[in-house]
Amino acid sequence: MAASSLSKRQEVDPPSTALPPGLYVLSTPIGAADDITLRGLDALRRADVLSCEDSRVLRRLLDLHGVPLNDRPIIPYHDHNAAAARPRILKRLQEGASVVYASDAGTPLVADPGYRLVAAAREIGAPVTALPGASALLAALTLSGLPTDRFSFGGFPPPKSTARRRAFEEWRGAPGSLAFFEAPHRVAACLEDMSAVFGPDRPAAIARELTKRFEEVRQGSLAELVQSVADRPPKGEIVVVIGPAPPPGPPDEADIDALLLERLATDSVKDAARAVAEALSAPRKTVYARALELSAQHRAAEEGREHGAETDEPDASKS
Repeated sequence: MAASSLSKRQEVDPPSTALPPGLYVLSTPIGAADDITLRGLDALRRADVLSCEDSRVLRRLLDLHGVPLNDRPIIPYHDHNAAAARPRILKRLQEGASVVYASDAGTPLVADPGYRLVAAAREIGAPVTALPGASALLAALTLSGLPTDRFSFGGFPPPKSTARRRAFEEWRGAPGSLAFFEAPHRVAACLEDMSAVFGPDRPAAIARELTKRFEEVRQGSLAELVQSVADRPPKGEIVVVIGPAPPPGPPDEADIDALLLERLATDSVKDAARAVAEALSAPRKTVYARALELSAQHRAAEEGREHGAETDEPDASKS
């Protein structure tokens, strides 16, 4: 059955033909060269133009998998030349060429300048196709042992401690796990700042050299990882994954009362209770019961003041 399906595909779209026009965004191996997909190799063989961050890296990948270049142009595209290289690629797309853009390693557009190229290609109406594959981010999340049902990616943190801590403060309230790329010579200082901002007991993991010979994942609290890195500095490409923040404890009664009193000044008991329960993630029934108590106390106080005012009035008949 599989052989029959393959032969039909080859009859319709044989490997010798060129790719249909458009931009193809290709994920490449992050370590193990075999992690390139069959679809990716097929695109590399058939594209009119190849583009990449470093042509030496792409040529090495082509050689490893026996993909001939056949005098096709390779257009380097990276942070330092993007403004100059992008018009060249867009011109070829407008001429009807198929262009494969490959990262040096992993998925393009993840901490990568390629998103501007994709946006520009769409602006001129060129088709854009993703050729998915290896991703250091997803591999690290998979191996971390931390929750992955919800996560945020922060790219590379700022290199200076003050700016780094400020950035982490912005991430502190984010739901789910957090993932960051980091260079080996900065990871020790980065973990110290993470421990200071997110808390030393926050669960975390360091994943390095993923899919390579010396792949390693260290797990523990941020305080434990700070010590681990101090004792044995890691080398190679690094992803730091931080587990979700612990759920907040029950709100303080004083905080509930303060917010309720503020809301009760303008809202009904029901509306005030609903708003405060949502704001503090508190049980609605508990907040509603307390709102009733405070409202009753407020009414009793008002009635007491009115009664006192009446008894203080002078008796006109005695004057």
